[in-house]
Amino acid sequence: MELIVNYLPLFGILALVFVFVKNAWVTKQEVGNKRMAQIAKNISDGSMSFLKAEYKVLSVFVVAVAVLLYFKGEYEVGSSGMVALSFVVGAICSALAGFIGMKVATKANVRTTNAARKSLGKALEVAFAGG
Repeated sequence: MELIVNYLPLFGILALVFVFVKNAWVTKQEVGNKRMAQIAKNISDGSMSFLKAEYKVLSVFVVAVAVLLYFKGEYEVGSSGMVALSFVVGAICSALAGFIGMKVATKANVRTTNAARKSLGKALEVAFAGG
């Protein structure tokens, strides 16, 4: 079991490499005309505004729960502040995954639409690569 735990960061790095390769491929696809690009920019700006507002609210919750975990852990045998730290690191990683996913998805939307103008197969390829 301990051997598996040692490889977990490697799997995380491997997943990030996969995401960046897919993102690079999606980014290379054609956006389409100026109108499509403008609509895509508006959607991307709106989604980033949503995430910013969501993460502001979520950060208050994360800090509150981390404080509770820290003080609860102080009175438990075998627990420590590492529980609270692990919770915060997990929340940050989750937020990062949401941010990356939103960026790739909004890039893929317009490129999928443009690819669909040419062929359904190409559109599906772009859509699946974009998540």
